[in-house]
Amino acid sequence: MQVKQLIILIVISLFSGVNMAQRDIPDNLPKFDNKKLHFGFQLGMSSNGFALDHDLTQSDSLIKLETGTQPGLVIHVVSELHFGPYFGIRFTPGIAFAARDLNYEYYSTEFNTPVVKTIESTFIEAPLFLKYRSKRVNNFAQYVMVGFNYGFDLASQQFTDNNIDEQGERLVKLKQSNYNLEVGVGFDFFLEYFKFSPELKFSYGLNNVIVKEATQFALPINDLRSRIFVVALNFEG
Repeated sequence: MQVKQLIILIVISLFSGVNMAQRDIPDNLPKFDNKKLHFGFQLGMSSNGFALDHDLTQSDSLIKLETGTQPGLVIHVVSELHFGPYFGIRFTPGIAFAARDLNYEYYSTEFNTPVVKTIESTFIEAPLFLKYRSKRVNNFAQYVMVGFNYGFDLASQQFTDNNIDEQGERLVKLKQSNYNLEVGVGFDFFLEYFKFSPELKFSYGLNNVIVKEATQFALPINDLRSRIFVVALNFEG
C-alpha cells in the first residue's frame, strides 16, 4: 500500500469518527475505561521496505541499486495497562510475515539484469508502546503512541553458509535481531460488544541488518534498515 493511500485512509477514518461523535447516541461499553487491563487481538497488512545506503564502486559493473516493497501480514495479541483515562502502556506481541526486494542493475553480461533479490522474513515481535488517548466523546476517541519493537527473524540466514541459490547467485543475508522505533495513530470506536480500533503505524529500523560479506550483492551495501508501514485493525473486549 502506498503512502498516499494510507493518508487517505486516515482522513476517511477521522471524519467518520468526528461525525459519529457528534450524534446524540447512548454510550456503548460505559464501564470499559474502569478496567485497569484490557486484552484483544490485532490483524494488519504491512508494506515492507528498506532504507538503503550504498556505494556502487564496491561492485564491478553495478550501475544501480534500489529497494522495493512487498506486502506482508501482521498477527498480534493486544494487552494494555491503563494509567488513568488518557495514558497507558500497550504490549502487542505476535508474528509478522514480510518480504523486501533489492533491485540490482548491471551493464555487464555476467548477469541477466536487472537482478531482483527478494528477502523473506518471519518475525517474532515484542512491541511496547506508550499511548495517549483523547477524551472519549460518545463512542469515539483518538490516540497516538510511540514505542520500541524488538523482532527476531526466524527466516534469517545470518549464520548459514552463503551457498549458491537456485539461480546460481549468492544470498543476501540479514541479521536475526531487528530493533525498531515505532510511532502510530489510531481511532477508538466503542461498539455494543467490543472496541474496534483502526490504526496506522510507521516503523523505522535502528540497527543495520545487512550481514557484510565479500559477495557482489552484499559488498555495495553500507547500511540497510527496515522501513515498514502497517495498517492494523484492533479488537478489544
